Amino acid sequence: MPFGLVSAWNKRWRSKSEDQLNPWIYKPVEYWQIEDQNPQPAAKRRHRSSVYTLKEMEAATNSFSDDNLLGKGGFGRVYKGTLRSGEIVAIKKMDLPSFKEAEGEREFRVEVNILSRLDHPNLVSLIGYCADGKHRFLVYEYMHKGNLQDHLNGIAEVKMDWPLRLKVALGAARGLAYLHSSSAVGIPIIHRDFKSTNILLNTNYDAKISDFGLAKLIPEGQQSCVTSRVLGTFGYFDPEYTLTGKLTLQSDVYAFGVVMLELLTGRRAVDLTLGPNDQNLVLQVRHILNDKKKLRKVIDPEISRSSYTMESINMFANLASRCVRADSSERPSMVDCIKELQLILHTNTKGISMTMHTFRMI
Repeated sequence: MPFGLVSAWNKRWRSKSEDQLNPWIYKPVEYWQIEDQNPQPAAKRRHRSSVYTLKEMEAATNSFSDDNLLGKGGFGRVYKGTLRSGEIVAIKKMDLPSFKEAEGEREFRVEVNILSRLDHPNLVSLIGYCADGKHRFLVYEYMHKGNLQDHLNGIAEVKMDWPLRLKVALGAARGLAYLHSSSAVGIPIIHRDFKSTNILLNTNYDAKISDFGLAKLIPEGQQSCVTSRVLGTFGYFDPEYTLTGKLTLQSDVYAFGVVMLELLTGRRAVDLTLGPNDQNLVLQVRHILNDKKKLRKVIDPEISRSSYTMESINMFANLASRCVRADSSERPSMVDCIKELQLILHTNTKGISMTMHTFRMI
């Protein structure tokens, strides 16, 4: 029997630490119900979250055929599926060892709880979920172009030129800014696991943020929260969060800066195939981001030279360098990042147009 989720969004609940939270109450209803003692205007959703059975998940994926396997992650496996309506979706199947089941259950509930309240063109939409017995599935809109990291590492077919990388960065920035704005649930949301594999691309290469299992809501009236465990992905960790356990919106900004460096260089956030001094991308390039001469050497060679101007590259690198500063107070907000990326995109477009005009004159 599908079960319901009741989350009490009151001040007492919000004031507790993450490890004290136990807001989940199970009831045999046919939907996830979210109650709020201080209700905010409901976000308008493209899809109303549907509840599916295990049999429907098996039918959609041809019994989880390897032919439909899209990838594997910490949560489990992701399959391409086709619902009875004919809609193509991505189905995430929770498949964890017994000692991780409680952690996976928490991530499952957090993701359904948060995504069911969010609606933004740069966030992946939750179509529905399955909680049939011990089986747990999340059903998302299908993103035809996969994740950003695959494109940067050459796994995907299309090489990304500079304007497309700027478009992806701007879209992802808008998604994070929406989470930080508190407009959806009344208090800001920290994604906490923002990275290039969690940036998915649709047929138009619009960036959409996914995987909200580690997302954290900042307690009401506070600017940060202290957690007992540092969660996320190595290489994207905010140094301040790692040292103190203090999680802020700027923790996401740091991770965004790392993704910007991936877009600029084409390199992974952490590459264990390199020497010990070159494995961490931030440490590898941070000192040269504001050196215009050395900066040329780290630009991804896969980017067509005709697609970018050095002025836009310099501006982009400067923004990235500020996002990954060790002191979180020195990092820009995501709203500031959006404004600067818009200017960078405009600068690059204008510069390329002027160059083309000059060539035509010659």
